[in-house]
Amino acid sequence: MEMCIDLASKNVATGGGPFGALVVRGGELIATGTNVVTSQNDPTAHAEVQAIRAACRAVGDFRLTGYELYASAEPCPMCLAASYWSRVDAVYYAACRQDAARAGFDDERLYEEMALAHDARSIRVERLLGDQGNLPFDAWRAHASKIPY
Repeated sequence: MEMCIDLASKNVATGGGPFGALVVRGGELIATGTNVVTSQNDPTAHAEVQAIRAACRAVGDFRLTGYELYASAEPCPMCLAASYWSRVDAVYYAACRQDAARAGFDDERLYEEMALAHDARSIRVERLLGDQGNLPFDAWRAHASKIPY
């Protein structure tokens, strides 16, 4: 965890966000990531996502079962979802979302938004063409060589 905090602090010194993350397996460091949202103009380039992407490339699999994610701060909803999608066994963090909010990051607001009904959110979320929306899933179910995830 100290390495995450150090990565995050050093990232600030080089113009990045105050976030660092590691993917570890059995005590072995597999990959690191830092927040490069502003330098890459990519709102998804959070430290945890960067570390997960690097770890998946390193191990040659989109699943990280048997791995652990360490983060300098509690993962935002996007990063937590990426943790679930990657199938890591555990997520450990140092600073909490309230600490991030005090530093000006809106992770707490995002957690609150996700709990709201679609019509109560600050961004319009609406289903369109629901009857046609299952066509890709029909194709997926019928595809003989699909790779389940």
